[in-house]
Amino acid sequence: MDRIIAAQVFVAIVERGSMINAAESLNMSRAMVTRYLSEMEKWSGARLLHRTTRKLSLTDAGENTLLRCRQLLQLAVDMESVAQEGDEALRGLLRLSCSQSFGQGAVVIAVAEFLARHPQLIIDMQLESRSVNLVEERIDLALRITNDLDPNLIARPLAHCDSVICASPAYLARHGTPRKPDDLALHNCLTYTYFGKSLWNFERDGKKSSVPVSGNLSANESLVLLSGAVEGVGIVMQPVYSVAPLIASGQLVRLLPEWRPQSLGIFAIYSSRRQMPVALRALLDFLVEWFAANPRWINDSVRDARRVNP
Repeated sequence: MDRIIAAQVFVAIVERGSMINAAESLNMSRAMVTRYLSEMEKWSGARLLHRTTRKLSLTDAGENTLLRCRQLLQLAVDMESVAQEGDEALRGLLRLSCSQSFGQGAVVIAVAEFLARHPQLIIDMQLESRSVNLVEERIDLALRITNDLDPNLIARPLAHCDSVICASPAYLARHGTPRKPDDLALHNCLTYTYFGKSLWNFERDGKKSSVPVSGNLSANESLVLLSGAVEGVGIVMQPVYSVAPLIASGQLVRLLPEWRPQSLGIFAIYSSRRQMPVALRALLDFLVEWFAANPRWINDSVRDARRVNP
């Protein structure tokens, strides 16, 4: 059996916590995962996992084997990079992580254009609201929208993400329209779970305003909040790229147009500057250029968001 695949299977079992989850992540049958694990144990000459009905845990030999398997997989990636140095055609698999709303509203547009240039490359998009561990989850590149970036991360800035405040016509008919940021404290505002205490920040002509907001619906995925706003539950702050089509169609109304919500940074996060695979370096450079060139999603979103209630 292919020992590199066996190493991939073993690492996936550890990272995913079970053979079933590993099989799903690798698009492989449970029986095949079991065979590869058995092969890895024969190769290492030791039992690698303690198996109980509730969980799997590593043996001492498993700890050492896991480290060596990760080194083997990294070596395989590095060798692939060397092979591609003199070859214009990019090949292999890149795992990209971002939030669902950012993935649907923007990243997939860039990825489609990149894959059109490099059709032999495969990109696996992992849509996660949480911050992922790049090494443990074998993510090559994570795209994050934040103003609170961990200084220990290796990050490359890509762009800024602007937001708007909006609500459905039905909600505004029932509860009235806020005229200034402080009015939001009296409204049902839909908030993002991971932000903890929600404080919405605004700026107008150099004047800043911060408003504590709350409501009866929160979620760890912004698309849920967006759907709640369309249904008339309350007021949301959403990225322009996500909300613009709904504003343009009249399903949502832009509020407080004179006040600009705080802009967030868009960053590309990766695990190491050394021995970066050629395909990953190409994707990162492409994203930097793509965002800097005011791509289609930014132009269309800004235009659509301003079309109603400019």
